[in-house]
Amino acid sequence: MINILLVDDHIAVALGTKGILESKGDIKATVLSSSELVINEIHSNDYDIILLDLYMPVLNGLELSKQILEIFPGKKIIIYTGFDVSAHFNLLVETGVSGFISKASTSEQILCSIYCALRGETVIPTNLFQQLRRSEARPQLGMKSELKDITLNEREQLILVSIAEGLTNREIAEKLLYSQRSVEYILTGIFNKLDVRSRAEALMKANKHALITMTSMP
Repeated sequence: MINILLVDDHIAVALGTKGILESKGDIKATVLSSSELVINEIHSNDYDIILLDLYMPVLNGLELSKQILEIFPGKKIIIYTGFDVSAHFNLLVETGVSGFISKASTSEQILCSIYCALRGETVIPTNLFQQLRRSEARPQLGMKSELKDITLNEREQLILVSIAEGLTNREIAEKLLYSQRSVEYILTGIFNKLDVRSRAEALMKANKHALITMTSMP
C-alpha cells in the first residue's frame, strides 16, 4: 500500500483528490487542512509521498517543504496547486521537491505523477521543464570592474528586481513565498557581496555592473 499525505486548506478539493488517489486500490491518502500539523504527522506516520498545496495560511508550500526536508531528508514532496508556479519554479526546485501537479490535471495525470515520483522520476509541465537551465548573472565581458568575480544567484536577482519595483521586505517575502527573515538574510548577503550598506546602493551598483537588468531606475 502506498501511503500519501495530502495537505490542502481547501478541504473539499483535498477530499476530491483523496478520492482520485484511492480509486486504484493501492493508495491510501490522509488529508490535513493545516500546515502547522504536518511535521508532527510525519513524525507519527510514514508516508511515501507528501502532496502540498502551494498557497496555504501560516506556512506556504515552499517554506513547509524546506522544513520537511531539513528534518526528513529524502522525503518525496510534490507541489499540488491550482496556480501558476513558474515565478517560483527555480526556488522550488532548489528546495528539493520531487515534482508539480496542477489541480486541473486529469486523474490519470495525477496518478502518473505519483507513480513517477515513487520511481525517482519527475513529471512537470513542458513550460516549466524549459526553465530548468538556470544562469547566474555576471558582469558583462570586458567590463573593468572591481566586481568582475562577483555573481548574483537567481534569488538575489529576484530580490533586487523586487526592490526596484518599490516593494518592502515583507512584500518581497509574500511575492517570492519566503519568510521575511529569509529575505533579510539574503539581502544582507547581497550587501556583503557588493560592499554596500543600503538597498538603494545595492540596486545602483548591481545595475551599473550589469548584474541585473532593469529598464528603469527608481
